[in-house]
Amino acid sequence: MPTTPIEAVLKRDRLVVIAGLVLVTALSWGYLLYEAARMDRSMSMSMGGGMSMPQMAPWGAVDLVLLFAMWSVMMVGMMVPSAAPMVLLFAGVNRQRSAQQRPYVPTGIFLAGYLTAWAGFSLLATLAQWGLHSAALLSPMMVSTSPYLGAALLLAGGVFQWTPLKNVCLDHCRSPQSFISTHWREGTAGAFRMGFHHGIFCVGCCWFLMLLLFVTGVMNLLWVAAIAGFVLLEKVAPVVLAPWVSRLAGALLVLWGVFVLLGARTIS
Repeated sequence: MPTTPIEAVLKRDRLVVIAGLVLVTALSWGYLLYEAARMDRSMSMSMGGGMSMPQMAPWGAVDLVLLFAMWSVMMVGMMVPSAAPMVLLFAGVNRQRSAQQRPYVPTGIFLAGYLTAWAGFSLLATLAQWGLHSAALLSPMMVSTSPYLGAALLLAGGVFQWTPLKNVCLDHCRSPQSFISTHWREGTAGAFRMGFHHGIFCVGCCWFLMLLLFVTGVMNLLWVAAIAGFVLLEKVAPVVLAPWVSRLAGALLVLWGVFVLLGARTIS
């Protein structure tokens, strides 16, 4: 069957949205790669200057702003790919409404609301990292210096994977059509609220996983990519398998936490 003009427009707009999401994700990862390389150079220069470890100086306002920017960009790079099905569905619904001469809202408004929710998480993560830094619980490479803190985060993250809150939030995140039908709001403000609401569910689903970066290294990009891949897997896994993916990960995190805790007690 020949493609109708409306179908051609829908296909074109879908490709535009996909290209936009890929570009945003690529720019975010490019920034993270640059920051990781800059941090490695800084560490190498400090070690080359005869210092065994860079000094943990107090942070100022500029440091906190840059740290917030780093967390925000990291969340964009990690979460935009897993949000793509929801964003594409929103774009498709709006294009169909536009073709029917009904109100149309740019997809970027929805995405902005979604990323605002993650910006809120980034602010809290920045404050948490500031507190850990001030308490000398993080190394210059942004890794926990306390095995007890690391074990606590691993154990708590593992247990969270089994909680009803995790399941409720994950159900909302992995069901775009259900979310659209039950949370639709008209207008620009409505689209922003929808995106923010969806983002809140995703934050509720994944926030403990993000805190594990304090165990593996905030700028350890291999672990950043691994967590991002797992978040995507949780959302796209078949309905029957999805709960078990989360529970298996939770069990592994608990075992890891117990191993770290036992190791710390043995050393002490």
